[in-house]
Amino acid sequence: MTVDVVRTEIVKALSSGNFVSGQELGQQMGLSRSAIANHIKTLSNLGLDIFKVTGKGYKLSSPLIMISRDELAKRLSTSVCSTNLINVLNVVGSTNDEIKRRISALEKGAVYVAEAQTNGRGRRGRKWVSPYGASIYLSMLWRFESGYESISGLSLGVGLAVRRAIAKSGFDDVYLKWPNDVYINNKKLAGVLIELEGQLGGATEVVIGIGININLPMGDLGINQEYIDLQTVMGRHINRNKICAAIIEELWALLQMFESSGIAPLIQEWREADLYLDKHVVLIAGKERITGICRGINETGALLLETNLGIKAFHGGEVSVRPDQSATT
Repeated sequence: MTVDVVRTEIVKALSSGNFVSGQELGQQMGLSRSAIANHIKTLSNLGLDIFKVTGKGYKLSSPLIMISRDELAKRLSTSVCSTNLINVLNVVGSTNDEIKRRISALEKGAVYVAEAQTNGRGRRGRKWVSPYGASIYLSMLWRFESGYESISGLSLGVGLAVRRAIAKSGFDDVYLKWPNDVYINNKKLAGVLIELEGQLGGATEVVIGIGININLPMGDLGINQEYIDLQTVMGRHINRNKICAAIIEELWALLQMFESSGIAPLIQEWREADLYLDKHVVLIAGKERITGICRGINETGALLLETNLGIKAFHGGEVSVRPDQSATT
């Protein structure tokens, strides 16, 4: 067995929530008790809450349903990507990197999902905290034959796909923060990271990474902003396979539409979901701070900001948005 397979089997054995001895686990996998203990330690360091009791063995603090390719396949309609495009892994550096490492051999629409990331990241290289089994970490590969100019506003569209997927779980009160964050109750629920490969003038390969907080562990996770998870919002257990399949379906449908029509058909939907529409905000671009009123997006996905000099359009890159606490609404 590979390390990844061993750790997957350990988690499966513990996923019922009952105690399993290290000796029993070792016998199942042909490993020593000390080897099992080392794997348990690694899984704990990845954020999996495992109890150890002398004489009883190990158990998870609560039952865990792992993401399964078979379960995803059952939930996907025949109109979206085939099952052979879906890859479910245990622990990776990042799902985006898994695609980038194999990009030349992968088909358009290939999906990688992981239970944990050791090097998850968001925009501008920020760390994306990725505890084991606590969230959804998913990446999809898409190829745009018409090149870079055809993907303007793509991150906004991906945010809408995530919003639609969450709505399928029965929660509609979801908002988007330009250009690519998903919010509930003014707290961050999910983020999008888009990375581009390819040559100017040729086809563009896009790696779309999505992270959604589902049931984050208690305690200080080192996240430097207000955040929330879906299980807290819904007040019940969330089936990650269901949410994951919904994301794949919505993302697949959106990307097919985006190829032919771009962001234009989505502008009104995005306005309805805009967290800061018609509110005072501050744009931070490097050392520059620009205050104004958010007026939505234009046909390229640029943020429209009403300032003393009129309405100006701001594109992505180093621009971020914060509410203007000094203004009254």
